[in-house]
Amino acid sequence: MSGTLNIATILTWFRIAAIPLIALVFYLPPSHWMRPLACVVFTIAGLTDWLDGYLARRLNLTSKFGAFLDPVADKLMVTTTLVIIVQSDPRIIIALIAAIIIGREFTISALREWMAELGARNIVAVSGFGKLKTILQMVGLGMMIWLYPLYGIPIYEIGMALLLISAGLTLYSMFVYIRAAWPALTKHAEPEGSAAADQIDGGVRDHDGVS
Repeated sequence: MSGTLNIATILTWFRIAAIPLIALVFYLPPSHWMRPLACVVFTIAGLTDWLDGYLARRLNLTSKFGAFLDPVADKLMVTTTLVIIVQSDPRIIIALIAAIIIGREFTISALREWMAELGARNIVAVSGFGKLKTILQMVGLGMMIWLYPLYGIPIYEIGMALLLISAGLTLYSMFVYIRAAWPALTKHAEPEGSAAADQIDGGVRDHDGVS
C-alpha cells in the first residue's frame, strides 16, 4: 500500500466516516436503545485512535499524511459530538465546556500553523499530556452519549465531570502554548525563522509538553 493508504490510515478514515453514522443513530426515532447504540459506534471509532497509532508504529507505517490525518479525525469526532450533545442538552455548563474545547482547538491550530511557518512545528507535537486530555474527552463524550444510568451509576453525570476536567486541561495547555509563544507574538520586528524557533523553543522547554 502507498504511504497515504495503509491499514493505519484506513482506520483513521474509518473514524472520520463513523462521524455521520454516530449522528444518524443519535437522531433516529426515540428509543431506549438509540443512545447506547450511538455510544457503541462512537466507542468503536474512538478505539481506532489507539489502534491506528499502534499499527503504524508496529508495522513501520508512520507517514506525514498519517500524522496530519490522525489529529484531524480526533478533532472532527470531538467537535461534532460536542455539537450533538449541546443540542440535546442546552444547559449553560454544557455549552461553556463545548465552547472552551472547540475554541481552544481553533486557537492552537492557528498557533501551530504560525509556528510551522517559523520552522518550529515540532515543538507543539502531541505529548502524553495531550493524549490524556483526548482520552478524557473521548470517555466523557461516550458516557454522555450513552445517557442512561447503568446499575445505579450516573453515567451521564460522570461523563460530564470528565469532560469538565478535560476542559480545564484544555485551558491549561492553551495557556502554556500562548505564554511560550508570547515573546515572538509581541515582537515588533518580525524575527528570522531560525531565531523565532529558538525563542519559542526556549519558552516551551520551561514547561511540560502539552497538546
